[in-house]
Amino acid sequence: MSIDRTPDPAGWRPATRLVRGGTIRTPFAETSEALFLNSGYVYDSAEEAEAAFSGGLERYVYSRYANPTLSMLEERLRLIEGAGACRTTASGMAAVFAALMCQLKAGDRVVAARALFSSSLYILCELLPRFGVEAELVDGADLAQWEKALARPAACVLIETPANPTLEIVDLAAVCRLARKAGAKVIVDNVFATPILQRPLELGADIVVYSATKHFDGQGRCLGGAVLGSREFVTETLLPFLRHTGPAMSPFNAWVLLKGLETLEVRLARHEQNALAVARFLEESGRLARVLHPGLPSHPQYALARRQMAGGGGMLAIEVKGGKEAAFRFLNALTVIDISNNLGDAKSLICHPATSTHQRLSAEERARLGIGDGMLRLSVGLEDAADLIADLERALDAADRAADRAAPGGAAR
Repeated sequence: MSIDRTPDPAGWRPATRLVRGGTIRTPFAETSEALFLNSGYVYDSAEEAEAAFSGGLERYVYSRYANPTLSMLEERLRLIEGAGACRTTASGMAAVFAALMCQLKAGDRVVAARALFSSSLYILCELLPRFGVEAELVDGADLAQWEKALARPAACVLIETPANPTLEIVDLAAVCRLARKAGAKVIVDNVFATPILQRPLELGADIVVYSATKHFDGQGRCLGGAVLGSREFVTETLLPFLRHTGPAMSPFNAWVLLKGLETLEVRLARHEQNALAVARFLEESGRLARVLHPGLPSHPQYALARRQMAGGGGMLAIEVKGGKEAAFRFLNALTVIDISNNLGDAKSLICHPATSTHQRLSAEERARLGIGDGMLRLSVGLEDAADLIADLERALDAADRAADRAAPGGAAR
């Protein structure tokens, strides 16, 4: 191959790896990573092609299998996460599905935290049973439930922490110990925290998955996913599944994500700074039923968050008094913050989970997860915090008026 990979000294710190990790340069010596948009590759001889496809020659053969731009992204993510290997996918949900399906068979059992993104719940509760795989859900913050569920063998454990949208936090080290005794591989969806704020592999997890669409890009430009784990798992179990089912990431998306990673640490610090300022304002206002952020002492798992995370991140969950009508008035009064179901973006984004990201769940299921009709998920962006707070104050005024109308004896509409 005619490209050389930039060496990665063991002493490089995360910020340096985010900018330079995994870089490979062509003979043109380009500064920015090269974008390889080709689908296929040519060979000097039939013998070379035979050797490449038989595995006797290490080289690129087809971009569904591997591509130089994807290789750079995968290596950079591997270095940041501290994993043995990484493979990218077309989306975050493709990463979750592949991480599960590449290792499951009929008769297996999966134990998962109940508080998951609704598409993950669909995979567990709708798709896996069709293939003869049992899925058991537990309340993620209740170690007694984990202990009971993992008292018998399981193939996989799936955890999302902090959870979407409730920001519930699972004790990773404790659950990983229980899972190991049950023979289960632990898969952690680390999308809210990113590898900057939480390192699941260091806490005992086996596999980490991401929607790279979120903070890795950080500007709402493209989709992507990633699965990280040991080299043995990725090479022998995950890679054959990906090659033959084809959820490949576009090289262009990989290039965009590489550029996004360069500023991840800087952006995340601003996300968290703004989120804490917003969370404190909202909590101190006393005008909401709940304000949830891992950096607030009022968070139910605040002590755990401080123990296993380097920071609280940029996500909040709030509950508006007055239910859906008040929540909608809150949303419709915003002029700076956009209504959107994406997150981890430079722009502050907010959504109503009960009617968007988690609308397919029954009212009973949402209630059990703590997703009420007044709950809103807020992804705090990079704007000036004072502008965000002013915008939220206007929205609170609108929600208060709606709540007053909804209260017994309130003003008629």
